[in-house]
Amino acid sequence: MNFSSVDVIWTLIAASLVFFMQAGFAMVETGFTRAKNAGNIIMKNLMDFALGSLVFWFVGFGIMFGSGNGFFGAFDFFVQGDYTFGALPLPVFLIFQTVFCATAATIVSGAMAERTKFISYCIYSVVISLVVYPVSGHWIWGGGWLAEKGFIDFAGSTAVHMVGGVAALVGAIFLGPRIGKYTKEGKSKAIPGHSLTLGALGVFILWFGWFGFNPGSTVSATGDDTLVLMGNIFITTNLAAAAGATVTMIITWIKYKKPDVSMTLNGALGGLVAITAGCAAVSPEGAVAIGAIAGFLIVFGIEFIDKVLKIDDPVGAIGVHGVCGAGGTIMVGLFATESGLFYGHGAHQLGVQALGVGAVALWVAVTMSIVFFIMKKTIGLRVSAAEELAGLDIEEHGLVSSYADFMPAMPVSAEAFSGAASEKPSVSVDDAVPVVLKTAPASASDVKITKLEIITNPNKFDALKEAMNAIGITGMTVTNVLGCGMQKGHTSYYRGVEVEMNLLPKVSVEIVVCKVPVKEVIDTAKKVLYTGKIGDGKIFVYDVENVVKVSSGEEGYDALQDAK
Repeated sequence: MNFSSVDVIWTLIAASLVFFMQAGFAMVETGFTRAKNAGNIIMKNLMDFALGSLVFWFVGFGIMFGSGNGFFGAFDFFVQGDYTFGALPLPVFLIFQTVFCATAATIVSGAMAERTKFISYCIYSVVISLVVYPVSGHWIWGGGWLAEKGFIDFAGSTAVHMVGGVAALVGAIFLGPRIGKYTKEGKSKAIPGHSLTLGALGVFILWFGWFGFNPGSTVSATGDDTLVLMGNIFITTNLAAAAGATVTMIITWIKYKKPDVSMTLNGALGGLVAITAGCAAVSPEGAVAIGAIAGFLIVFGIEFIDKVLKIDDPVGAIGVHGVCGAGGTIMVGLFATESGLFYGHGAHQLGVQALGVGAVALWVAVTMSIVFFIMKKTIGLRVSAAEELAGLDIEEHGLVSSYADFMPAMPVSAEAFSGAASEKPSVSVDDAVPVVLKTAPASASDVKITKLEIITNPNKFDALKEAMNAIGITGMTVTNVLGCGMQKGHTSYYRGVEVEMNLLPKVSVEIVVCKVPVKEVIDTAKKVLYTGKIGDGKIFVYDVENVVKVSSGEEGYDALQDAK
């Protein structure tokens, strides 16, 4: 058989882009969860692909594409059968389908994050890649009964994303919420993720990878019609994502008084998921409409799942992949230019789309309920409360921290570390470690020693340092800290839920006073830091019993002096 080199190269490039989406999922899920579980999230995303690749090759591919009947393919172990896939050799089509299978599996890890046993998750990952995804995939892409009815799901809004979204829903229900997620009265409490920057990186990677996910599903790059179709898919995919992000930003801006960052990131993903089914069947205008509707589905869907159903989904996977996957598939029946209701073709396509969504959702919900129920009653599905509180990194993987030797710190001016009044060269020290500034020589005195601790905003530090130098205070210890007062920090929202305690970046400045009057130091600090607004800071005053200089053994005031 003659194969097309252009088709092969394009399909392999697209498969590589879809594979890279695993990194995107890993970053989104890691960023939207807490640092103590970062390693566990990475491990689950890694094993989704590793385990999924093995079992899909072992039997899943045959179930999905084997020549059985309308509901089930065939048991073709290690892909030994005779398959025909246009101008593509079997290995090329196999790897392309493998990366799609892994995508469906990895969606679930975010919704089940921070409280799932690793062994239980690995078993789930094997089962969904071995049989659950391949069976419904056969219905849609393997010549099964939905394909025969004319069901349109070009790149997998239902076949991939809704399958993962429904499995995520079932898993989150069986697990229950994380400790502290809901009050006794059932009120949702925000548990912010540890890195929005990681989450945003993941979204951009996924957006990029989607240009392999959707256009790559042509599995061909030859012929003028195909090339035009590919260009149209690129456009519809991008426009839907842009519309989803924009509409989500506007809605959250109105609802929460500020544009919500994490929800807007989810809005972009929701637009991508929603357009995946109809990317080859709708116009650019239709794609914008689908993406805009996905923006509404994201905001109100995530809020409904969290606040009404009380289902804890740390990253919004159910809303993004389940709700938008189903919604986007159904919307093909409205916006498809050649069969949609809005283009005068009646409601038949809409009915077929709704039937397919319902059938696949039922299949996944039933099978995954059985799987999770058996695991819950045997090996257990959830870690203990103590393990959850400690973090899955240390309890499941033996990691002390996924960020060893690193502590995020707010920047403090480099001048703060220069030792301006000292003749000795400054020493380079990590910003996250308290930095001691040298004290200029002074005459011995029997003046009482007092310590002042000033907590203030980082942007006020330079002004405070200069003011202290002006009155003779040239020694201080500076530490970057996080904290809030009785006001619990500024009111903010995370994914539509008010954050009960918002720790804000602060600078802690410790000064030991023995010659300059304490009142003068306090008055100077108050004058420099005052803005009249909550959050200007606080000054704590302590009596110091003694000071001992380690290098010389000097005590009291003498211990505060530099050697000449």
